[in-house]
Amino acid sequence: MTERTLLLVDDEENILAALTRLLRRDGYRILSATGGAAGLALLAQHEVGVIISDQRMPEMSGVEFLSQVKERHPDTVRIVLSGYTDLNSVTDAINRGAVYKFLTKPWDDELLRKNVGEAFHRFELKKENARLTEELRQANERLSAVNQGLQHQVAEESGKAQRRLTVLQMEQEILDNLPLGVIGVDDQGMLVVANQAAQQLLGQHGPLLIGDLAQDVLPAPLLDCLARPPGDGAAGCTLQTGSTALQVLRSRIGRSSQGHGTVLMLVPQEHR
Repeated sequence: MTERTLLLVDDEENILAALTRLLRRDGYRILSATGGAAGLALLAQHEVGVIISDQRMPEMSGVEFLSQVKERHPDTVRIVLSGYTDLNSVTDAINRGAVYKFLTKPWDDELLRKNVGEAFHRFELKKENARLTEELRQANERLSAVNQGLQHQVAEESGKAQRRLTVLQMEQEILDNLPLGVIGVDDQGMLVVANQAAQQLLGQHGPLLIGDLAQDVLPAPLLDCLARPPGDGAAGCTLQTGSTALQVLRSRIGRSSQGHGTVLMLVPQEHR
């Protein structure tokens, strides 16, 4: 637990000594000053949780002293310990928040100790609240930075996805403008590519839909070509569609991509 520091301010040395003897038993670190100026000097050098000040002091009254303390060290808990006759002069300071509590002389030892303990508890609660508020502020700043990073990352990934989509669209357009039919089938037998020329050349066999099984949409000669072992080339792979004779060229895919399968190129005989 952090050491509790108590400042006593009174122009009477015997009062300071009596308060020190009484409150030392509670384990406080006790500082003392015989006037407001000396008290302010101590506050500039030490972190003080609670101040007990007399009201009637030469040069600077307790209220004047504690009003300055409030401006310079607002977190301290400020107590006036004085006679009943000083209550009227302290009331305005209490209303303004410069003074937390007014205790009377002569004091009741146990009541004074209790009030000082409560004052330290109040001081420590304020410090803890300030600490938690600062931690929350820092956490919010970190969260904001993370959110900004995520937004930037999402925007970057979105941009990459858009660029990839553009590339795919361009690749598809290039494929569709080739005079050769291009058909791609993965190793699970699913149709993954079919350009416009392939659709036109094989149109009599029905539409070639991406995602269909090759065995359901491709003519038997093409299926036979697909079934040939690797390295068998395109020899003997031919297809007659209407009046057009097609030479079928075959190539494996998967050397530079994660997918594996076969590409069939349908070459009309006049384009060979």
